[in-house]
Amino acid sequence: MLLTRKSQSGERSRTRFSSSLADTLSRALPTMDRRAFLKRSGIGVGAGIAAAQLGMIRKSAAADAGAAKDGRKIDVRRTVCTHCSVGCAVDAVVENGVWVRQEPVFDSPINMGAHCAKGAALREHGHGEYRLKYPMKLVNGKYQRISWDVALNEISARLLELRKSSGPDSVFWVGSSKHNNEQAQLLRKFVSYFGSNNCDHQARICHSTTVAGVANTWGYGAMTNSYNDMQNAKAALYIGSNAAEAHPVSMLHLLHAKENGLKMIVADPRFTRTAAKADQYVRIRSGTDIPFLYGMLYHIFKNGWEDKRYIHDRVYGMEAVKEEVMQWTPDKVEEACGVPEAEVYKAAETMALNRPSTVVWCMGQTQHSIGNAIVRASCILQLALGNVGVSGGGTNIFRGHDNVQGATDVGPNPDSLPGYYGLATGAWKHWANVWGVDYEWLKGRFASQAMMEKSGTTVSRWIDAVLENNELIDQDSNVKGMVFWGHAPNSQTRGLEMKKAFDRLDLLVVIDPYPSATAAMAAMKVEGQDLNPNRAVYLLPAATQFETSGSCTASNRSVQWREKVIEPLFESRTDHMIMYQLAEKLGFGKELVARLKLVPGKGGMMEPEAESMLEEINRGNWTIGYTGQSPLRLKAHMRNMHRFDVKTLRCTAGKDEQTGYDLSGDYFGLPWPCYGTPEMKHPGSPNLYDTSRHVMDGGGNFRANFGVEREGVSLLAEDGSHSQGADITTGYPEFDHVLLKKLGWWDDLTDAEKKAAEGKNWKTDLSGGIQRVVMKVHGCHPFGNAKARAVVWNFPDPVPKHREPLYGTRPDMVAKYPTHEDKKAFWRMPTLYKTVQQKNVENKLYEKFPIILTSGRLTEYEGGGEETRSNPWLAELQQENFVEINPKAATDRGIRNGEFVIVSTPTGARLKVKALVTPRVGPDTAFIPFHFSGWWQGKDMKEYYPEGAHPIVRGEAVNTATTYGYDVVTMMQETKTTICNIEKFVA
Repeated sequence: MLLTRKSQSGERSRTRFSSSLADTLSRALPTMDRRAFLKRSGIGVGAGIAAAQLGMIRKSAAADAGAAKDGRKIDVRRTVCTHCSVGCAVDAVVENGVWVRQEPVFDSPINMGAHCAKGAALREHGHGEYRLKYPMKLVNGKYQRISWDVALNEISARLLELRKSSGPDSVFWVGSSKHNNEQAQLLRKFVSYFGSNNCDHQARICHSTTVAGVANTWGYGAMTNSYNDMQNAKAALYIGSNAAEAHPVSMLHLLHAKENGLKMIVADPRFTRTAAKADQYVRIRSGTDIPFLYGMLYHIFKNGWEDKRYIHDRVYGMEAVKEEVMQWTPDKVEEACGVPEAEVYKAAETMALNRPSTVVWCMGQTQHSIGNAIVRASCILQLALGNVGVSGGGTNIFRGHDNVQGATDVGPNPDSLPGYYGLATGAWKHWANVWGVDYEWLKGRFASQAMMEKSGTTVSRWIDAVLENNELIDQDSNVKGMVFWGHAPNSQTRGLEMKKAFDRLDLLVVIDPYPSATAAMAAMKVEGQDLNPNRAVYLLPAATQFETSGSCTASNRSVQWREKVIEPLFESRTDHMIMYQLAEKLGFGKELVARLKLVPGKGGMMEPEAESMLEEINRGNWTIGYTGQSPLRLKAHMRNMHRFDVKTLRCTAGKDEQTGYDLSGDYFGLPWPCYGTPEMKHPGSPNLYDTSRHVMDGGGNFRANFGVEREGVSLLAEDGSHSQGADITTGYPEFDHVLLKKLGWWDDLTDAEKKAAEGKNWKTDLSGGIQRVVMKVHGCHPFGNAKARAVVWNFPDPVPKHREPLYGTRPDMVAKYPTHEDKKAFWRMPTLYKTVQQKNVENKLYEKFPIILTSGRLTEYEGGGEETRSNPWLAELQQENFVEINPKAATDRGIRNGEFVIVSTPTGARLKVKALVTPRVGPDTAFIPFHFSGWWQGKDMKEYYPEGAHPIVRGEAVNTATTYGYDVVTMMQETKTTICNIEKFVA
């Protein structure tokens, strides 16, 4: 039950935990150890976390911040959970500089006072004893402490040496989806100044297929609606999403909807905790999402349930899709995915007859060699039903990490500059102007203009960038240096080959609050593998997001501002301080901060100011509307969460007492696109492509990003299809200076705006004048008004097609639905498809490895898990890695529940994990969570971690054993469908 109440004015009163229980706990805790207290009180471990970490310990100080009677200085800092992408707000109570307890923010419209286990244990990540405490260097197989000066000098010297001898592309930079927006954008600028596009981050291996697939369907590659808006849905299909474990607090909104009659369908190879809440659970064979979705569409078209008017007005190419769909008769669907016609029909009927209906997906859809096609099939389902651009509908795509959305939007992507501007000359000139540097100087940093405008390689393939024959790589040199800046290697496939790549490097730098499995893998000696004698390995302690301030973007595109909770602990430094200090050593420090304000950071050392970095993001990201979320507006939102409606995210009335800023009309977090300058006061866009609203009220339409016609057919929206109140009531192209002049709107610009907008378009006009005139004066959308594309002609499969995974157990299906042809130079790498698949069939690997192996998340841990498995509160909850195996498969192998087993795959890897015998998985499928590392094929790697900086819980990484396979558009790794065998462990 929520501890909040609506007052007559509509604002929620701030009810706090009762002081009687708090006083009891505060008296109990100092007099006994934790286990004794839990045993005596009868509180379970989950409640134990809450009791120890939240404001229940004593009366909350939140309302009494300042000087306490006993002289203690008490502050309450509002921050955001650093785990998944829901965006739960937290009030951290700080006494004399020490974070002593925390309280979930009951006023937050996103989490409404709720936490999952990870959120409840958050304080430990700020004060965790297993953090990396000071810089270290690997010497004779052991990590030794060094000073920051020595570390920065030696690392920069190595980087300059590699740049000079092998070129700037010889270094690969892995950024972080844990960086705040400001740090993510700064890192993309940093790597650009180093002279390379060889940079990437977590999104490549979680939602790059979403971004490409969704953006190429209707304009923007992001979640269309919000967690909150799901309360307005009447049906929901979760396909490839286990939100109850991966995004626990998001389920609040779904459960509210179920209370109001929502029908819930879960399609998944496993019966998950999310499936336990479903009205209908559908077990599909892993990787067969398209046959299932097309099976649904077959019944939708056959019964005339599609929204014909919507398709006519707003969708291009649906007839071509229908031709493909109608070939997927019920017998073919059942053959491919194992779902009988009655179940497919029921799911289709539920979604069609209970509109608005929404589709939710995560990595169950994206991490396949046809991930882009699976994503587009889900989009097509929603277009056919007219569910996009409506409240309660849309595609709700749940991101993984707390800022993976923001890092994707503005951070170190190998194929684009911040804001998805691409890498063409015009994009570079735009950002050179924003950053305050000369374009010619910037171009001179690269090996050539061609390399400047060529996409870099990806984090999913850095292994091959190191190991592949240089003649086959589309750059001068192999990768010889790696910088892991907040990224877990165990979240990537092909672990055995990754170890070889680590050993081949000349330079490896790990920058992280926790040293991650990278440190242990680099130090570990494997028999038969030779180390590069010139290799240098360094560990640098980064501060956590609680030790700095900045913004992060939740999955629903809402942007929130984190206050600094505590000063950087031990010898850690903020990521942006490290970037600036390295840039100075590398010779471009002045350029990196040319238009940024420097402020004293830890120890009086200078670092870029977070607010200044956000304002730089605001100056440049016109494409996706990161221009309106100024520091002032975001901070006002965080102080006034109680003013926003939990269902619409709207603030109907209210001013920020501190600044006088009027929040009226804003949507919480100003979800992007929040167009124009902050002064234009666009409210943000809670639901994308919604024509029922004015563009200045968050409304919109589909983006005209693909031309105005295709083969003589118009791609623009039909007459009468437009956002509310638009002066143009038909489809229209993107706006630029030429179109404004043709329409007679040019004189609506001020003289200063005319000067800035001459020769520019809505994406490159830094004055914001074009966006202001188009939106505020004429009610139109700056990116045009077009149809969504059901046919994406620039992709290998313009109409999504089912193709079997490279490693599978169904050679009969491979014969019918083979994979793609091999590619020579794809993201700078040769990439194999049919060669691998055919070889696997010829070698009958399906006989040696007859079980489909998939992976996923747990509630207790996050991502690669190094941080959460170092948290004693969470480590107690799940102490060993395991494999879920069906009772029949277990019986056939003589395996009993709780026994150690060996999971082997075609890579040669042999993982030692506990058997969890359960009907959650079918007889043909096994599941291993991916959060574990610290074991290497049965051997504990503890000795290879820096002393005192190893995770409490260690176990086998499933990705030590996962196989080769990449999406044909984005290079997304295939983790959800490979093959394995499971046998009893014999000591």
